[in-house]
Amino acid sequence: MKKIVLLALGMAMSMTTFAQEEESGVETTISGDIVSQYIWRGQDLGNVSVQPTLGVAWKGLSLTAWGSVGLTDSQDTKEFDLTLGYTIGGFNIGITDYWFNEADGGDPDGRYFKYGSHATNHTFEANIGYDFGFASLQWYTNFAGNDGVNKDGKRAYSSYVEANVPFKLATVDWTATAGAVPYYTTSYGTTGFAVTNLALKATKDIRVTDSFSIPVFGQVVANPCSQKAYLVFGFTLQP
Repeated sequence: MKKIVLLALGMAMSMTTFAQEEESGVETTISGDIVSQYIWRGQDLGNVSVQPTLGVAWKGLSLTAWGSVGLTDSQDTKEFDLTLGYTIGGFNIGITDYWFNEADGGDPDGRYFKYGSHATNHTFEANIGYDFGFASLQWYTNFAGNDGVNKDGKRAYSSYVEANVPFKLATVDWTATAGAVPYYTTSYGTTGFAVTNLALKATKDIRVTDSFSIPVFGQVVANPCSQKAYLVFGFTLQP
């Protein structure tokens, strides 16, 4: 009987929270990806990883926390990112604070609250983009923190541009991606314009119950600049 009462209270609280979110217009995101390999913009950042997301959004304004930690190798990248964004129609703009436990030229102790201009593991990036529906285009540029350098040894303002084209094939959702770095930067290991990310991703929901399903995805990624290629499998858990 006690379990039934607790379950009823829990359901009532969930329904109340949902109603409050609908009335206020605030949306909450809680999810986590499990991936066989952490590949980011064509770069290999680790092996099997768990990548949680926690975010809130209101009238186009959003604040999102995202992280990654390796499950099989203690030397894999540990990451914690905060993104403040705004979307209206197809247009979006945002700023991301990336933090990595280890970073070349950063704080050797990996301290999160270390913001020194020449010894920090934080990298600050601005982005701007537009979703046309049939395709989206996004531009990213580092403007502060632990950025790479150009051929003159100065801040590179490392940038990355990416186009995504979604489509549906055989009841599966697909996304084709092409990403490039426009100029020399040690952040991406490029000596000029270079295509660093060509990917094809397929996602399909696996139904577990009538009200619960798990999105499963597979992705082929190639980095022509580094001459590397990867095959990634993952799934997403969310309420």
